[in-house]
Formats: sequence, structure tokens, C-alpha cells
Amino acid sequence: MDRLILCGSCAEGRGAGMARALESRLPDGVVIEFADCLNACGDPIAMALRGPGKDVYLFAGVAADDVGDVTALARLYAEAADGRIRDARPAGRLRQCLLGRVPGRGARD
Repeated sequence: MDRLILCGSCAEGRGAGMARALESRLPDGVVIEFADCLNACGDPIAMALRGPGKDVYLFAGVAADDVGDVTALARLYAEAADGRIRDARPAGRLRQCLLGRVPGRGARD
């Protein structure tokens, strides 16, 4: 199961509305979770994508109205067996919100 993790601190504001908007739009196999804090407080909304054995991505500065881009990103992530998103253009503005990627298990680069 892949997880789209929203920052719980951000969720107290704009993130809660984003979560409600995403609930029915995410692809099968992707669930929404909240973390206490993703430590990107200077640029909310922060979110991460994480799946078993997959690369992990962390984003900040995601706007409440980026629901379409978040949905597209979640679809790309769900379709990538290793979690590596090789062409992020469908994710629109979120390409500029990426803070980092942590390689999943067995990654060599």
C-alpha cells in the first residue's frame, strides 16, 4: 500500500481541506495518512509519498488548490514499481515543490 502523507501541523489549516478533496480522487492502492510534523514548517503544505521498497519523496509549498497535480503525482507513484518517477511533467507545479528523494531498498544510485 502506497501512502500519501500530509503534515498534521499543516492539516490544521489548509491541509485538512486538501485531504478531503483527495479522498475520492486518489488511485487504488494509495491511502492518505497524517504525520505529526514533516519539518517543513516554513513552506506549508508539506507532504510525502512512501511505499514498501519504493523511493520516498518529500514536498513542501504544496497549495490547497494543487489537488489535480497531487492526484497525477500519486498516480505516477502508484504505477512506478520502484517508486522512481522518471517523468514528473504530469505532476505540474509539484515538480518545483520537491525537497528531496530518498532511494528505496536496493537502490544503487
